[in-house]
Amino acid sequence: MRMEAAPLPAIDLDDYSGVFVGGSPYNASTPEHEKSADQVRVEKELKPLLDEIVDRDFPFFGACYGVGTLGLHQGAVIDEHYGEEVGPIQVAVTDAGRDEPLLADMPDVFDAYVGHKEACRTLPEHAVLLATSDKCPVQMFRVRENLFATQFHPELDADGIAERIRIYRQHGYFPPDEAEQVIARVYAGDVTVPHRLLRSFVERYARS
Repeated sequence: MRMEAAPLPAIDLDDYSGVFVGGSPYNASTPEHEKSADQVRVEKELKPLLDEIVDRDFPFFGACYGVGTLGLHQGAVIDEHYGEEVGPIQVAVTDAGRDEPLLADMPDVFDAYVGHKEACRTLPEHAVLLATSDKCPVQMFRVRENLFATQFHPELDADGIAERIRIYRQHGYFPPDEAEQVIARVYAGDVTVPHRLLRSFVERYARS
């Protein structure tokens, strides 16, 4: 559902196995007075849905903007302190992450694509840190038993992030005239492992 394009319809979670929240044109840390009318609407529509998701511990996977939505909802600090350049990085699974069934098929260290102006600076005490990196301490976390969020992009392959780079080249993630250099850096990486996370999430929660 493209929330930036149209209002979110009424959703009965009992009709679904889980909820994904991916990227968006919005930053969760944008000051209230600088938010567009569409962003204000999207956040207003998401809040009651997140209230129900958290209350029911309903399967949820947020990537990119999903970190900001779940993080802010749960009391995390989301700001630009740990913004990341676009490209592949190494992500390390934490001790708690090694005990997380969703990460059972993941190596202790793996490459993933990132590229964000904002990130989770601090987690609330009840959240569990599952993965980290050198320049951005919170790469993946869990709330309750079934709510997950990643700072990195498990849904993107090289072609996908190259397309994202071209779409957002004028949005301040990098100097616009360096877009092709950034794309070359993306293709120089070997990023395939993060896709396992989405497969594991679907296999764990999909209802027949």
